[in-house]
Amino acid sequence: MVNLSGIKVAYGERILFRDSSLLIRPQDRIGLVGPNGSGKTTLFRLITGEEQADDGTVTVDPGTVIGYFSQDVGESAGKSALQEVLEGAGKVYELGLQMEEMEHTMGDADAMEAMSDEAMEKFMVRYGEVQMEYQNLGGYELETEAKAILDGLGIAESRQQLDISSFSGGWKMRIALARILLLNPDVLLMDEPTNHLDVESIIWLEEWLKSFKGALMMTSHDREFMTRICSRTIEAAGETVQAYSGDYDFYLNERAIRREQLVAAQRRQQAMMAKEEEFIARFAARASHAAQVQSRVKMLEKMEKIVVPPEPRVMKFDFPPCPRSGDVVVRMEELAKEWPLEDGGVHPVFSGITGVVERGNKIALTGVNGAGKSTLLKVIADLTDATAGSAEIGASVSTGYFSQYSGDSLTEANTIYEELAALLPTESKGSIMNLLGAFQFSGDDVDKKIGVLSGGEKSRVVLATLLARPINFLILDEPTNHLDIASREVLLEALQKFEGTVIIVSHDRYFLKHLANRVFEIDHGQMKTFEGNYDYYLEKKGQ
Repeated sequence: MVNLSGIKVAYGERILFRDSSLLIRPQDRIGLVGPNGSGKTTLFRLITGEEQADDGTVTVDPGTVIGYFSQDVGESAGKSALQEVLEGAGKVYELGLQMEEMEHTMGDADAMEAMSDEAMEKFMVRYGEVQMEYQNLGGYELETEAKAILDGLGIAESRQQLDISSFSGGWKMRIALARILLLNPDVLLMDEPTNHLDVESIIWLEEWLKSFKGALMMTSHDREFMTRICSRTIEAAGETVQAYSGDYDFYLNERAIRREQLVAAQRRQQAMMAKEEEFIARFAARASHAAQVQSRVKMLEKMEKIVVPPEPRVMKFDFPPCPRSGDVVVRMEELAKEWPLEDGGVHPVFSGITGVVERGNKIALTGVNGAGKSTLLKVIADLTDATAGSAEIGASVSTGYFSQYSGDSLTEANTIYEELAALLPTESKGSIMNLLGAFQFSGDDVDKKIGVLSGGEKSRVVLATLLARPINFLILDEPTNHLDIASREVLLEALQKFEGTVIIVSHDRYFLKHLANRVFEIDHGQMKTFEGNYDYYLEKKGQ
């Protein structure tokens, strides 16, 4: 269906790909992986024709419809969310417009009378053809399907007629995703489709993709999601593309084996080259060996050197030993919260929440989107007042809070270095630089202003600030947002080793399964406690 052959892409001196090939076959399920900046988005743009390769060919079978969901959502206004999605349905939507126009003409007696008999016959034949094609393409079910997709992605029917401009960036992403799904293309390209989805929407999307009949290639920082969907893995790294005939777990094992083999081959080549260079140096001055020396010089010049790509950089850290807190970290008694509305009323978020967070707990806080998870974390962190009840922090508890909106707790005018230095006034520049280096900030990076950082960079800065203080209770609201899989796993390992207490909201199921030993669920304003890990919780919920 799609074939990239001998591709070369360079931006000035920087080469992304050289002599690289990629094949997408019918019904493929491909997970596209690789470090940031390795060219994953460029591959998508080559396939859609948004970019051109410097060399090589990109071939797409005639008639193949390609749908591409990217993180770049344009500004739209003046139409409803439902209308925006319907307009993305491609040919079937265009046929619907044609039918409407023809039916309008048919309802205009003057226009119909002005037609000759021959023109009238052609008009009616054409209308029949358009109507039949529209029906065959599922046009009469199109609006119902669009509504179901939006609902599955968390936008209820009551909100689908709202102007798209009234939605925040994350919700606009969902609308853009719904638009691509309704298109139902032959080849579906998806760049981080789960970034702005909650667990319920991720599970819905997972089921939709399992029944999708076309070919799929996607990137995702959600390891569990990608492993469940993708049966092939393609890695963009080291100026090339490598294919692996298995899921993400298979890829990790196979990549390690291939790397060991490549390192061994490089060592053998270097040993052989050293031996040849020794021969050349030894006999270069002897006329009797001149032919042999020249032969070996030419052989070395022509030899293609085996290059082992550097391991991708990932943040690397462990939380320092933390001071011991009391046995009770948080005690919640009849806790309630409601937000005031513009019309003078109130929106109740939750009420009657009673529970205890004990020292050493690693608690997953779950609930559907809008259930009040972030609000509860803010109440516990004392960033907003409870409407009723109490959330008392225990003895000797030192709290660190991570917001899913990382920039909330950072000063945009500061540089990265200044942000850390303000928290560590007694530390040397060297120790601060070492801490920043663990989070992939080095050299001129540390002088970047907070205001210009990407979401992932801000997340790493906030995590670094948490290490700057002796914290024994971490309140984490979507800390994995914007982090790639490798960085998520570094964070997971650090939290597993963390000696303090954690309460976390995350839509990354792999992360929660490997961290949580208790689960608090907010359901219809009430909190339920599950005394077991995340798998136990899913079992009890029948999921």
